[in-house]
Amino acid sequence: MTNQPQKLTRHIGLFALVVYGVGDILGAGIYALIGKAAGEMGNAIWMAFLASMVAAGLTGLSYASLGSRYPRAGGASFFTHHAFKNKFFAYVIGLAALSSGVTSMAAGSRAFSGYFTSLVPSVPVEVVVVAFCLVVAGVVIRGIRESMWMNMLCTGIELSGLLLVIIVGAKFLGSVDYTSAVTIANPSGDLTFSLILSGAVLTFYSFVGFEDIINVSEEVKNPESNIPMGILLAVLIASIIYIAIALVAVSVIPAVELATSSAPLVDVVKRAAPWFPPIVFAFIAMFAVANTALLNFIMGSRLIYGMANQGLMPKVLATLSRRRTPYVSSLAVLGVMLVLALTGNIASLARATSVLLLVCFMAVNVALIVLKRRKHEPQGRFEIPYAVPVLGALVCALMLSYTKIQELKVAGVIFTVIVILYFVIRPNADAIKRGLGE
Repeated sequence: MTNQPQKLTRHIGLFALVVYGVGDILGAGIYALIGKAAGEMGNAIWMAFLASMVAAGLTGLSYASLGSRYPRAGGASFFTHHAFKNKFFAYVIGLAALSSGVTSMAAGSRAFSGYFTSLVPSVPVEVVVVAFCLVVAGVVIRGIRESMWMNMLCTGIELSGLLLVIIVGAKFLGSVDYTSAVTIANPSGDLTFSLILSGAVLTFYSFVGFEDIINVSEEVKNPESNIPMGILLAVLIASIIYIAIALVAVSVIPAVELATSSAPLVDVVKRAAPWFPPIVFAFIAMFAVANTALLNFIMGSRLIYGMANQGLMPKVLATLSRRRTPYVSSLAVLGVMLVLALTGNIASLARATSVLLLVCFMAVNVALIVLKRRKHEPQGRFEIPYAVPVLGALVCALMLSYTKIQELKVAGVIFTVIVILYFVIRPNADAIKRGLGE
């Protein structure tokens, strides 16, 4: 009995799972992303979000299908290992997904401290960073039920800010040409497939987060049905909100002006509803950042827990507390998060996050293709045609072809560190089989 992996407790229902997914996808990125997208796409940024929705939807469908087959905390690492039976590949994919989450958390803690110190300048940034990291870690270690309640609170506040933008800006809809792609870089306003794809590469990263749902699979009630439904509903809800925000933003403020704004949605509210206190939006943004960090922390701790159960990480990282939470893996995430956040050298790592995620997404799509072709492989409650993972993998490869050299270099450094860790830890094959239930 001592060799059997410890089990998490199932507390999460479908509603809480959808809230988790929506909160994770919306995140903090949309509060700054609109301006950058407007600078590239002009009034046609809604097309970029629509293309991104299709791209994210394809991979989301693959995750949903795999989640209905194998509701395990290891996520991408588990899927790739089960498909390719290669512990090295599974290790690299698992830590790549973890790296993307940890860099996002570290960046989020710095962003939170920036908002906080703008309101209370007497508090040092480092103090806020440490306090923020400890509070998030404390909630996660306390339990998944408490984490879900905190997520619901943060998502509610975060969503209220986006809904406020839509409501106050709705009266401006129809005031501009939404097919115009005029920008400083594109004065003629030519709307080409290449431009839409380039914009989609940028906005695609605002859709990531649905994959984190897989990493709480072992804490979800009826996961075979709720995991695919949770992923699909979260992507759909987030997509509707994003497209509505995109249409409203360029209706209220010209795209060229929006592109130069450091806080585009705050400026949209100022213009559309000058009576609304701007300081309130700073608080909303803080909750959005906190929510992103919280959900990435949950993802990171569960991913490490799942990999430890697979034998890909030291067994001690799969240790559960009396409240059935993976507290050792949570403490490991906290340590790395603090180091990255306090050094402040996270900008280049954050730029590589998208590359890491696209590699993971491509691996997951290919893994589903392999598993669908394997004889006697049990099917799940949510099956999709071969065309979906094939198109998902191709789209991810196309996205990667549009990344910049600097981003690829930083991602290459991260992958090199992961490979070195693999040969230092040397995962045990027998432990992997036990973790996979083989």
